[in-house]
Amino acid sequence: MPDLTSTFTNALGKFSISVILSAAATLVICLVVVHLLGKLLRRLLARTKLDERIQKYLLTGVKLILYIVTVLIVAESLNIPMTSLVALLSVGSLGVTLAAEDILGNVAGGLVILSSRPFSIGDYVEVSGVSGTVHEISLNHTKLVTPDGHLVMLPNKELASSQMTNYTVLGRRRVVQKVTASYDAPTETVKAACRRALELTDNLLDDPPPAVYLTAYQESSIQYTVYCWATPENWWGAYLALGEHLRDAFQEFGVEMTYDHLNVHIVENRS
Repeated sequence: MPDLTSTFTNALGKFSISVILSAAATLVICLVVVHLLGKLLRRLLARTKLDERIQKYLLTGVKLILYIVTVLIVAESLNIPMTSLVALLSVGSLGVTLAAEDILGNVAGGLVILSSRPFSIGDYVEVSGVSGTVHEISLNHTKLVTPDGHLVMLPNKELASSQMTNYTVLGRRRVVQKVTASYDAPTETVKAACRRALELTDNLLDDPPPAVYLTAYQESSIQYTVYCWATPENWWGAYLALGEHLRDAFQEFGVEMTYDHLNVHIVENRS
């Protein structure tokens, strides 16, 4: 490839007033065209259902490409050799791409998230072993606020390719509490105690209706599972309140809430 410095030096020696004026006029025309195309693209994007942030990023990307084309056109009008300039830009863009591979991957993941909308700001989600409320969605990272007040930043590249659970999108979330009772306690008595706990718990949904089932026979107890539903914003309160009311209801109905224990029998040696 010829020396770029000498090539551009020779090109500069060919400049004249007419060439400069022609290049200036070309630049003005190109800028006007870029402005008009930007307005047209903005109107077309406004008619689509794309997220506003995606529209903004697309508009910025298209404008950047148009400005690069403008630079090439003006350089051509100034008799600057395009082959050397394009080669220089290609080498530079390759270097930037290799250096920013992870960033570009996160940007691509961010565009996927913004276009597919698997979650929105304010949704409670679980992904990659982290649960929290979506606080911010950017091109590089998505920020979650965990229940204990921690701010977690997840790379969009990882987020877009991971399995995710959205607890908010359906407008309801199931509350599940498991309790154990003695084998001596009648099944209907235990279920009545569980239903009493449900009656005492606020902010539960009537549809689907709550339910109580015997779910397991364990070594020293019988397991019962209580199912009910609440809105996502009331889930934590309902879950914790139901746990408290179950204990009180068991005492009210005389049901023993069992726990793991070991009975030791000492046999005296009478010989």
